Parts: sequence; structure tokens; C-alpha cells
Amino acid sequence: MLFRLILLFTVTPFVELALLIEVGKRVGFLATLSIVIVTGIVGSILARSQGLRLLRQIRLDLSAGILPTDALLHGLMILVAGALLITPGLLTDATGFLLLLPPIRSLLSEYIKRWLRRKIQEGTFQVHVDLRDHDTDTWREDLDDRNKLDE
Repeated sequence: MLFRLILLFTVTPFVELALLIEVGKRVGFLATLSIVIVTGIVGSILARSQGLRLLRQIRLDLSAGILPTDALLHGLMILVAGALLITPGLLTDATGFLLLLPPIRSLLSEYIKRWLRRKIQEGTFQVHVDLRDHDTDTWREDLDDRNKLDE
């Protein structure tokens, strides 16, 4: 996993740079710069509006007693799309715009759910949670406060 992340964060910038240089040669520097700026602005506006719409849906689901698993997965993908769209580059912009398309998110959501289900069935899915604050006195005080509220 670490190797994949290192590869992602080293190869992607080089690919992005090569794409930007090639597009700059073909359409010019200002046009390339404009493309990057406009896609960032438009993408962030779209990600924000879709994210707010999804947040309303999550609230409705929760108030109806429905666990919003699909909506949470879509929300995560919209968040990733927003991050990709504000990252300068053509490849990241294309990926970000694809993640803003509901049919693409639905396909990816089904893939993620199947992957998680398989990992859980195989017993290879692990979650590590540290519920402690690293300041143990603060952690104990918070726990005491919560216990007082329960009484």
C-alpha cells in the first residue's frame, strides 16, 4: 500500500507536468493556464453544490432512521473530486469531473462495497481505532464528564 501511495504521489505530478507542457505547446500558455483555473473554479462550485445536496439527503435519511451508507460513500467521492479539481492539472481535473458524475459514483460505490464485503468475509479487513487522547488526564476528565451526562 505504501509503495502504491509513493508511486501515486511521484508519478502523477510528472504525468500532469508532461500533459500541461504538451497542451501548452498546442494551445499556448495563457489558454492552458485558463483551462486549469476555470476547471478548478467550476469543479469546486460543482463539488460544493453536490456536497450540500448530499448532506441534505443524509440528514433526511438519518431522520427517517435509514443508515446513509450509499450517501456517505458518494460524499467521500465528492470530497475526493473536489480535492482533485482544485489540484492544478488536466489528469486530476478529468478524474475529479468523472467523480462528480452520479453514474460513475454509483459504479464506484458498488465496487467499493463488493471489495469491502470480500475483505470482511476473508477476514483481512482491519480497523485500528485509538479512542484515547494522548493526554491521559484530559481523556479521563472527558470520560468522567460523559459518565456524569449519562447519569
